[in-house]
Amino acid sequence: MNYQQTLDYMYARLPMFSKIGGQAIKNGFTNIIALSEVLGNPHQKGKFVHVAGTNGKGSVSHMLASVLQSAGYKTGLYTSPHLKDFRERIRVNGEMIGEQEVVDFVEQMQPEIERIQPSFFELTVAMAFDHFTKQNIDIAIIETGLGGRLDSTNIIQPLLSVITNIGYDHVQILGNTLEEIAAEKAGIIKPGVPVVR
Repeated sequence: MNYQQTLDYMYARLPMFSKIGGQAIKNGFTNIIALSEVLGNPHQKGKFVHVAGTNGKGSVSHMLASVLQSAGYKTGLYTSPHLKDFRERIRVNGEMIGEQEVVDFVEQMQPEIERIQPSFFELTVAMAFDHFTKQNIDIAIIETGLGGRLDSTNIIQPLLSVITNIGYDHVQILGNTLEEIAAEKAGIIKPGVPVVR
């Protein structure tokens, strides 16, 4: 497959929240852990800052990546969704993952995609962790997709967790009150890991 064919396969084969809503969400960590095991558990090999929240998490993630890169660290950045090009989601020092790297990853993982049946988001998270390991980054900023507690990115053990402003979002999934939504976002907090709010 070429790059466009690879994207077409991903969009057609993998459930996406932006297309089908909550049905695309896979509860728990079974799929992301299975994908990670196939890849040698890259999420256990890096240093991470984990960012969750309703408003500002993308801006905070980009600013943190910029500051760390300016300080001389080889910095990965995982965000979602993308605006124009799928590759915007996965960057190292501001450079998007290469088209051929996306093609090669999906080609390599295709039997596992058919076996595990991950969501679009789960596959992109696995791709990001794999890319960051292969690029031998110093640190990566990882933005949650939806919520935090059950988000696929929450398999990492970060050096720091950041929670931005909390508001009413995805109430059908995260809860009807700010307290319920905040509890889901706060699910990225780990024992012994500093938290910035």
